[in-house]
Amino acid sequence: MGVLMIAANLPDVDVAVFLTDTLPVSFRRGWTHGVVAQLLLPVLLTLATGWWARRRGQPMAWRDWLLLSVAGVYSHVGLDYLNSYGVRLLMPFSSRWFYGDALYIVDPWMYLLLGGGLWWSFRRERAGHARAARPVQAGLALAVVYCLAMWGSNLWARQDVLRGLVRAGLPESTTFMVTPVLVNPFRREVVITQGGRYEKGVVQFGPQPRFRPAGFGVDTGLTRPDAAAVLATPTARAFLSWSRFPFVVPDPEAPGQRFFLNDYRYSDSGGRVGWAGMQVTVDAPTP
Repeated sequence: MGVLMIAANLPDVDVAVFLTDTLPVSFRRGWTHGVVAQLLLPVLLTLATGWWARRRGQPMAWRDWLLLSVAGVYSHVGLDYLNSYGVRLLMPFSSRWFYGDALYIVDPWMYLLLGGGLWWSFRRERAGHARAARPVQAGLALAVVYCLAMWGSNLWARQDVLRGLVRAGLPESTTFMVTPVLVNPFRREVVITQGGRYEKGVVQFGPQPRFRPAGFGVDTGLTRPDAAAVLATPTARAFLSWSRFPFVVPDPEAPGQRFFLNDYRYSDSGGRVGWAGMQVTVDAPTP
């Protein structure tokens, strides 16, 4: 149990970046989530477990520890891939981001299925039930089915959105995202890149996917002459290396000097709302 719990959280050792001056979003889900880490972390954890067991005089179980370490690390990276935040699977050979767009970034149904099954099994175990593990096994199976259903339905929704964009006269190469929303698995949010703007849309399953534009969006602001200096700063470049739908909004209280950088995945058009937003300031030009 201890090996599996550590392995399932081990790739997130990169949270140590919060103790440095490096922009966290530009570093996380990279080095410790890529192909090299996926190979090394299970082996390192197995060796550490063996060292600890030997110190305590416990029997060695190398094969079991390695299998549990692989299961934990790969389940972590796989679940990270399934949301819209994404993961850099090819690090350190490539910094390309991969997005499954199948689960909401903090999916309450996954917590309910897995946590509910665990709670029910604990209750059965305390009551002395002979098959106490059945609920947690069922919860895990249902969670896998849920992930597959969300992934498949998202691919279905993407096809419907693409047909809608082509009917609207946009090329098939148009960049867009279809991603789940909080709580409602039958609804998807759509972000579409259209020239210098991002447009929002909605897909509703009923039971087939139906796409409709939301009727609002935001200018990217990335080509604004007054934003060139702020976008050239190291902080902004680091943010842009992570952001999928970046946009910049000037601060009316300090025009030309202070801007808000944000990602339209996690923000409204104002740019100041959303956990991913940040403020960047450049020095005023010398007269």
